Amino acid sequence: MRDELIEQDWDIVKRMLPADWEPSARQCGALRRCRKVDSAEMLLRLILLHVAGGLSLRQTAIRAQALGWTEVSDVALFKRLRASGNWLEYLCSSLWLGISWPEGLEARRWAWRIVDATTIQEPGATEISWRVHYTVRLPTLACDFVSVTSVRGGETLCRIPVRAGEVILGDRGYSHRAGVAWVLSQGGQVIVRHQGANFPLLKRKGGDFDLLSGLRGLSGHQPSSWAVAFEHEGRRWEVWLHAVRKSVEAAERAKEDLRRERGPSLQPDTLELAEYVVVLTSLSPRVLPVVQALSLYRGRWQIELVFKVLKSLLGIGDLAKYDPDSARAWMQAKLLTALLIDRLEREAGFFSPWGFPMLGTVSLAGVSGDARQSLAGDRAGIAPAPTPGAGTADWGQAPRAGTTAADATDDTINGNN
Repeated sequence: MRDELIEQDWDIVKRMLPADWEPSARQCGALRRCRKVDSAEMLLRLILLHVAGGLSLRQTAIRAQALGWTEVSDVALFKRLRASGNWLEYLCSSLWLGISWPEGLEARRWAWRIVDATTIQEPGATEISWRVHYTVRLPTLACDFVSVTSVRGGETLCRIPVRAGEVILGDRGYSHRAGVAWVLSQGGQVIVRHQGANFPLLKRKGGDFDLLSGLRGLSGHQPSSWAVAFEHEGRRWEVWLHAVRKSVEAAERAKEDLRRERGPSLQPDTLELAEYVVVLTSLSPRVLPVVQALSLYRGRWQIELVFKVLKSLLGIGDLAKYDPDSARAWMQAKLLTALLIDRLEREAGFFSPWGFPMLGTVSLAGVSGDARQSLAGDRAGIAPAPTPGAGTADWGQAPRAGTTAADATDDTINGNN
């Protein structure tokens, strides 16, 4: 009965995938050889059993044999995983429904990337063992950079390779002068949550910028902005600060969190700052108006819902720490799992009494043939209806911008190398 349920559940998962998910495996180079693993379906089941199921490669091979799927060694499965990064990225691109871009802002005007990090505690360990740093592109959520460091490797934009024309979105953990200066020096742009006193700012004409005084002058819930600057290592950078007052309920929740986290050491100014959302960006309001900038950061916050699922999955299983290709594929498989879970939750409202959605007869946004799936196929070099013998697409690689400014002593594995 258990095997029967596994088969039924897998049929539901397959309905969530793009129409060309099987031929795209060969186009993306995941199925160059079919010995032991002779189909895209078998390959994806093995990958999800390993990554989403939290099993080691050897445990996955044993479980696959016990279920009667196939007989494959853990070494062979590792090689398959390494070769599947581009394919998994394409599946993620096709599944991602996309954020709602602010009106009048074209998603393709810049290359949008979100940076985040999470920690991993290995099985049996009493303390956090590793920190995983990664970036994903918008609107596809394709992972284009993975770096694994010891837990001492802090969150910093200095670690991220950047190319001109990219906009990096980050939370307040990445709001540091050194990191922002690094992105700007590479020709990139930033939108990050401002750290308050930990990120001192200057007036454009000189003198310190008093953030709280400016915030106290906000009218109701109307956003406002200020032209400011900061200095790092003798160089001055001009940026803009956008802010909006939170609702009373949101402000009280933020204050309560601060009181619980910091206790008696909490400063009055820090508590007052919790009443506002303050975003720092290098994009001029003439290029990116204040409302659009705040909306983009709101979009980044909404994507945290996906990241929360992803981070909960990151604590399961082992991360490939010494091989960049397998680390990237592992991360991409985690993203795919999170997106599948998100899709299942979205479709839950349409479930019928028999327990699964009949997607073939219900038109739902993003299920098939929509603009985002077409966009994902264009990015991957995959035609909407793949033809036999199509060449492997060369895509999905992380930007190459030389070495980053991260501390060279970190035990770092970059997924783009």
